[in-house]
Amino acid sequence: MSRTPEEDFSDLKIGKPPEKAGGLPAVVSTMKHVWTKSGVMKGTAALLRVNQIAGFDCPGCAWPDPAHRSAAEFCENGAKAVADEVMEADVDDRFFAKFSIDDLKAQTDFWLNSQGRIARPVVRLDGASHYQPISWDDAFALIASNLNALENPDRAVFYTSGRTSNEAAFLYQLFVRELGTNNLPDCSNMCHESSGVGLGEVIGIGKGTVLLEDFDKAEVIVVMGQNPGTNHPRMLTALQSAKRLGAKIVSINPLREAGLVSFVHPQEVTTLLGQGTHLSDVFVPVRVNGDVALLKALMKRLLELDDQKPGIVDREFIDKKTAGWAEFEADLRAESWDTLIDLSGVEMPIVNEVADLLAANDNIIVCWAMGLTQHKNGVANIQEVANLLLMRGAIGKPGAGACPVRGHSNVQGDRTMGIHEKPNPAFLDAMEARFGVPMPREHGHDTVAAMQAMMRGEVDVFFAMGGNFLSATPDTDFTARALQKCALTVQVSTKLNRSHLVTGKDALILPCLGRTEIDIQDGPQFVTVEDSMGMVHASRGGNKPASKKLMSEPAIVCQVAQATFPDSKIPWESFGAKYDLVRDAIEACIPGFDDFNKRVRQPLGFALPNGPRIGEFPTPDGKAHFTVHAAPKHELEADEFIMMTIRSHDQYNTTIYGLDDRYRGVYQGRRVVLMNAVDMAEMGLKAGALVDLKSVFNGVTREAPRFSIVPYEIPRRCIATYFPEANVLVPVDSYADRSHTPTSKFVVTTMKPSETL
Repeated sequence: MSRTPEEDFSDLKIGKPPEKAGGLPAVVSTMKHVWTKSGVMKGTAALLRVNQIAGFDCPGCAWPDPAHRSAAEFCENGAKAVADEVMEADVDDRFFAKFSIDDLKAQTDFWLNSQGRIARPVVRLDGASHYQPISWDDAFALIASNLNALENPDRAVFYTSGRTSNEAAFLYQLFVRELGTNNLPDCSNMCHESSGVGLGEVIGIGKGTVLLEDFDKAEVIVVMGQNPGTNHPRMLTALQSAKRLGAKIVSINPLREAGLVSFVHPQEVTTLLGQGTHLSDVFVPVRVNGDVALLKALMKRLLELDDQKPGIVDREFIDKKTAGWAEFEADLRAESWDTLIDLSGVEMPIVNEVADLLAANDNIIVCWAMGLTQHKNGVANIQEVANLLLMRGAIGKPGAGACPVRGHSNVQGDRTMGIHEKPNPAFLDAMEARFGVPMPREHGHDTVAAMQAMMRGEVDVFFAMGGNFLSATPDTDFTARALQKCALTVQVSTKLNRSHLVTGKDALILPCLGRTEIDIQDGPQFVTVEDSMGMVHASRGGNKPASKKLMSEPAIVCQVAQATFPDSKIPWESFGAKYDLVRDAIEACIPGFDDFNKRVRQPLGFALPNGPRIGEFPTPDGKAHFTVHAAPKHELEADEFIMMTIRSHDQYNTTIYGLDDRYRGVYQGRRVVLMNAVDMAEMGLKAGALVDLKSVFNGVTREAPRFSIVPYEIPRRCIATYFPEANVLVPVDSYADRSHTPTSKFVVTTMKPSETL
C-alpha cells in the first residue's frame, strides 16, 4: 500500500469557518502543540530562539525576518514545526524491532510523524520485513558501493528538500556533479518552478523583486492563489502593518480564507480578544485556473481607463524599460469582455472595483503561491502577473514589485547553491576552476522526469536529502511503483514518513540534526539560509541533539563523498569539519557572495544582488518583456469537476501535525471534499455523504476512495481536497508547460457514492 490509510469518519466534525485568524485560538493551539510534544521548558526555550539573530532559522516557511525582532518571532505553524523537531528520539532500535514495515504502512501519516525523532541509521535489505540498525561507516560503504557500481552516473537521482541549508546544498550538488550527473530534482520543481521560469524569461531573474520593508511602502497589495493564514502566517503581520499604514489589500482565490479576512496579532495583548485588523478590501472568488482571464480583464479595464484619462498606463516606463508592448496591447484590445468574465468566473463589478484600485495607486505588490503555479499554464499565470506590474510601472521601485512566497525555509537558497537539473554554464565553469574537477553539462532529470525514469527502470540509486518524496509527488501509486524498481533508496531525515516505507530493494534511513540542534564538528558550526526575498543569514541551533547517533547534513554529504571518492581532489574531510571553508568555496563560485563569511556574521545578514529590484533587467536585451497568453478554456462534462489540492491548518507540506483545519471549520478528519452547495444539490449529495473520486488523464484512470462531502463557499464546478491524501489523483504526465510543475491545482475529477462497507 502506498497511499494514506482511509479514515472511519466517526470523529469528523464540521463547523462554520471563522472570520479571523490568529488571536487567542492561535496562542492556545501553539502552546498545546509545543508543550505536549516537547515539554514546557524545552519547548519554550526552543521557541525563544526561533528567527532570532543569535538563534536558528524556522524550519517552516521562507518568510523573511524583520530588522527589529520581538521576543516571540514565530507563528503558530512555525511553533508546530519546532515542537515537532524537538521531540525525543523514540524511533530507535526497540521501535524498529517492534514494528515491521507492513505494520507501519497501516498507520496514518499523522501517527508516523507523532512517534518522535529517528535515533540512529537503519537499513532494510532486500526481502527483510523490518529495518535493522547499521553503523554510519557501513551505511556510507553501502551507498558508495552502489554508486561506484553504476553503469552510468545518470542512473542515480539526488532529490533535495527545501529545508537543506546553503552549505549542505552546495556540498550535495558538488558531490553529485563530481559523480558525473545533473540529476538534481528538488521540491521547487513541484511548487515555484513556474515562478522561476516565468519571471526568468521576462525580467531576467527567477526570484521576487521586493524586500519586507516594501510592504510598508505599498499602496495596493494583491494576494493571489495563496492562503497565508495557514501556509505563511508571519506574512499576516506584514499585511496588518501595511493595512494600518493605509494600503488596500485584494485577495484573489477560489476559497475565502480566514487569514485574509481579519487578523488578530497573537502578541498584541490589547487586541487579543477583539476582531483584529480587517485585511481584505476586496475578495475576488476566481474560478480555479481562471487567473489568466481575470488578469487580462483587469488589464483590459486599465487600458480603457487610460484611454479616458492618460497616465494610468506608465508609457514612459514601458518605452524605456520594456519590449513587446505593441503586441500585448493589441491582444488585450482584441479580447472579448464576455469571454474573460465567463472564463474567470468573476463578475464585472468586482473587476471594475479592483481595476480602480490598481489605477489609483502606483505602488503595487503582487504576491502568489501554488494557486498560480500548479497548472498547465502556470508559467503563463506568472507572466500575466508580470504584465500587470510592468503595465503600471510597478517594479524596480520601493513599495512595488513581484513577490512569489516560497514554502520551504531554504528552497530558494537551494537553487542559488546549484541544486538545479539545468545548471548555468557560468556556474559550472566557476566550479571547474575552483575544484579542478570536470562538471557534467548535459541537463538532468527534474522531479517528474526522475519519476518517469525510475518507472522505466533507468535509475538504480535514489538519494533524498530530506523531504517525503512519495507523499509530496503527484500520482502516489505511480511514484511507489517507480521507487520500488530502484536497487537502493536513501533518505536523510529527522522524522519517520511514508517514503521510508515504500523503498528500493535495499533502503537506508540516515538521521540528521535539525535546525534547532547544536552542530559540533571542528568546533561549533552554523549554517546559512536564503529567505523568499533574497536575504541570506545565519542559523545556529541551541538544543542538545536528540540522539548521540545523529549527523549533520553537511557531514553526511562529506562522508558519502569520501567513501565514494577516496582519492578526490575536493577536500571533503575539511569541508565536513569546518563550514567556513564551504562558504569560501561558495564565494568563489556564486556571484553575490563576496566576503560571505564576514557579511553573514553581521546581525541581519545581507541581500543578494537583484537587478529588477532597482529597475535593471538582466535579460539578453536589458529590457523586461511583455508576453501574450490566451486565457485557457475548460469544457467539463456534466459530471466533472476541477479539483485542487490544498493544505489543512494542521500540516506543513506533507508533515501532518494534527487532524484539524480550524480556519475552514473541519475537525478530526482529512479525507474531505470541499464542494459548492448548489453542485451538491444537483448531484443529490448531502453533507457528510461519502464519495469515491476518480480522475482520467491520457487514458489512465486513478481512484481515491471514501471522501466525505463538506459544503463550502467555493466557485461552482470546483472542489478542494487535502494533499497528500488526494495526490493519488494527480497524473504524473500532467504538468505545466516549460516548468514541468505538476498540475496539483487542476485535476478533472468525477465522483460517485461510496459503496457501504
